[in-house]
Amino acid sequence: MTHPISWLRKQAPGVVALAVMVGTFYAVKPSESSAAEKKEMAESFTFEPMAISMPGGYKKQSVRKVNKAYKHIEAWISSVGAGVAMNDIDGDGLPNDLCITDPQIDQTVVTPAPAPGRESPTYAPFVLDPAPLPKSDIMAPIGCVPGDFNEDGAMDLLVYYWGRTPVIFQAERKPGEDTTAMDPKSFKPVELVPGSNGSTYKGPLWNSNAATVADFDGDGHNDIYIGNYFPDSPVLDDSVHGGVTMNDSLSHAQNGGGGHFFRWTPSGFEEVKNVLPKGIDRGWTLAVSATDLDGDQRPEMYLAHDFGTSALLYNRSTPGTFKFSEVKAVHTATTPKSKEIGRSSFKGMGVDFGDLDNDGLYDAFVSNITTSFGIQESNFAFVATARDKADLRAKFRDGVAPYKDESAPLNLAWSGWGWDVKMGDFDNNGIQEITQAVGFVKGKRNRWAQLQELATANDALVKHPRFWPRVEEGDDLAGDQHLRFFVQDKDGEAYSDLSKQLGLAVPVPSRGIATGDADGDGRLDMVVARQWEDPVFYCNMSKDTGEYLNLSLVDEAGSPVIGAQVTVTLSDGSTRLGRVDGGSGHSGKRSQDVHIGLGQEADGPMETRLTWRDRTGQVRNKDLQLTPGRHALELGADVKEK
Repeated sequence: MTHPISWLRKQAPGVVALAVMVGTFYAVKPSESSAAEKKEMAESFTFEPMAISMPGGYKKQSVRKVNKAYKHIEAWISSVGAGVAMNDIDGDGLPNDLCITDPQIDQTVVTPAPAPGRESPTYAPFVLDPAPLPKSDIMAPIGCVPGDFNEDGAMDLLVYYWGRTPVIFQAERKPGEDTTAMDPKSFKPVELVPGSNGSTYKGPLWNSNAATVADFDGDGHNDIYIGNYFPDSPVLDDSVHGGVTMNDSLSHAQNGGGGHFFRWTPSGFEEVKNVLPKGIDRGWTLAVSATDLDGDQRPEMYLAHDFGTSALLYNRSTPGTFKFSEVKAVHTATTPKSKEIGRSSFKGMGVDFGDLDNDGLYDAFVSNITTSFGIQESNFAFVATARDKADLRAKFRDGVAPYKDESAPLNLAWSGWGWDVKMGDFDNNGIQEITQAVGFVKGKRNRWAQLQELATANDALVKHPRFWPRVEEGDDLAGDQHLRFFVQDKDGEAYSDLSKQLGLAVPVPSRGIATGDADGDGRLDMVVARQWEDPVFYCNMSKDTGEYLNLSLVDEAGSPVIGAQVTVTLSDGSTRLGRVDGGSGHSGKRSQDVHIGLGQEADGPMETRLTWRDRTGQVRNKDLQLTPGRHALELGADVKEK
């Protein structure tokens, strides 16, 4: 018989390790705001849910037809595709138009955003049909990115799919024409990847899940990035069995669809090969953000890859040449590799950049799977640690990503099965709120136990679909999780989720989030795309909000100047950042104007610096004194008030 003292001595290392783990958890875990404190914080926000007009005549589905090899995981395969973009598509000067991809009908819909007091929509919702381009029964739209791709001043729409290469729906309407006549004839479908002919699509079977628009090479023209999830394969072809795969690892998968870059040319977009560094060029892409982090007007890229291998890429491009190098955090003994940029092994599901601490540098929020007693990873709140943009640029050149994950102390680490994320100042107090789409598959049969078995499986097995546990129609994984709305606490030390207090905690899986001031009242509205449920518009009706700047920044033709940066310096010397975003996130795309909250004390002209790249590729700067409110500015060689 083992003596108790001897047994305790043998267990001492484990006991000490457990004590250290528990102590560390409570040392970094922030104190939760009380119910009374949350109620008080929630008084700054009011959101009114409003129904979105959708076209009739389509039979709704609750799961997609899939390759026979995927039949037992049909709900898993059918778990993406709900997306939404908010923008000024009809040219009336407000981002009050929506481009929605709806898995219930597998169609892309253009529809006006609802508005308080408006009895009927300004135009009837309609579907973007790729015909007369080739189509097939094994394709489904997954997302929509607005942009002026032919530079004529009218907003076009890029739609990407599973089962086909993307299509640009080019606006036939000319700037200044009647905007109330929007209908299917307002857009002409054009292939992004030429070569497909006939009525039935027989081209490459791309399975795209992310896209963004930015001037990657600094030539003054916007380029396109398309991120694919599955490798080219018949994912949605229910007439065949096989020819498909799953990820070859749960933490470092490198057999996915990878990324495709397209450079603008006067004769159309041309694909640029071999852009991504080896080791991250075959990721399972779910989200992307292209944002100029170091101030040189060349956007860096964050690629959010499922099953690990996410990456931050420093932009070294020159006109006509795309070049990126990966930057990684300096490894330390106190930070797990799984929580470091360049080494993370979590399930990157969404990403957005914003200045969380108002130090003049962009920080990043990355969604992962963070379900207690399910898959307990962590969201990332990568806070910049560089002194300024010059210091950040110097570290990027040395291959270093100077960011530290502060998600735990900020109380942002755990939320659920995360997807899209958007930062924005919804009460105009000068501090970013964070809203996050959450949830996976809604049903009645709980499948967490089977998924946990998969999480411990050997990587040699997981790429074979037959080894995956059943996740069919009617099964449930995080199906009752709800949208999150994180607000900074009164002491500024951490965040609290106020979704329940604000009526946003609807137990329906969500996917894409789009933000923009749809009605021009100075308050950011929000649209949420939900998987296998109708999308919802949340009109911001908050009272006593602070002052704001809303800037429409366009070129001489009237196209949004994607990538333009705005820095506002307040009277106390602090700064607020904004940019014209070309499509950050998973399947939600914010409007392409710039909204910056200024706080209650802003009562005069704001010192505002604009930085942009004109159509010749030259970087321009302009310092202005702008009064709070809305401004339309034309950016060329100089700035003109419109």
